Amino acid sequence: MRAARLVTDVLQPRNALLVGLTGLGTAAAGNWTGAPWGLFAALCAGLVPASYIEWERRRGTWGDRHVVDRTQRLPIFVVILGSVGLGALVMVLGRAPRDILVAMVALWAMTVCLLAVNTVWKISVDSAVAASVVAMAAVVHSPWWLLACPLVVAVCWSRIALEYHTVAQTAAGAACGAVTAGAWLI
Repeated sequence: MRAARLVTDVLQPRNALLVGLTGLGTAAAGNWTGAPWGLFAALCAGLVPASYIEWERRRGTWGDRHVVDRTQRLPIFVVILGSVGLGALVMVLGRAPRDILVAMVALWAMTVCLLAVNTVWKISVDSAVAASVVAMAAVVHSPWWLLACPLVVAVCWSRIALEYHTVAQTAAGAACGAVTAGAWLI
């Protein structure tokens, strides 16, 4: 159980997006000048939503960052959609590299998909984010990033081991993340 907790904490969406989008911004620009755009994307897609969840947790709305009751997730999805949408607008106005902007659109599309599914069935957001980061890195930077798929499997395993999700919920989340991210970027 300790290993599952470590994996789910280390590879949580905020962290995966911070590392993945910073690298993606650099790859999109072809040099270090894309890193600030990647950091900005990570702020919008990962850090703002994580901060919102933490704020609500401290207020007593949720017991922890995992928000295991799917009926309580709507406000989180609204924050993510708004933050990613506004971030993408700033990126358009600031003339961010095309691929990091497209990655933001892909994350927005993934969130819409997750929200739609979540209205009737609990789906793993952590698995979706992990798969989307790997898919985006593979499309924008190098197909060699597909070798990181075991990290996605580790996230899925950890969510199941901690009894936050079933195998089907993690598989559906990973598929949603990989397909939406890959499709938008291709």
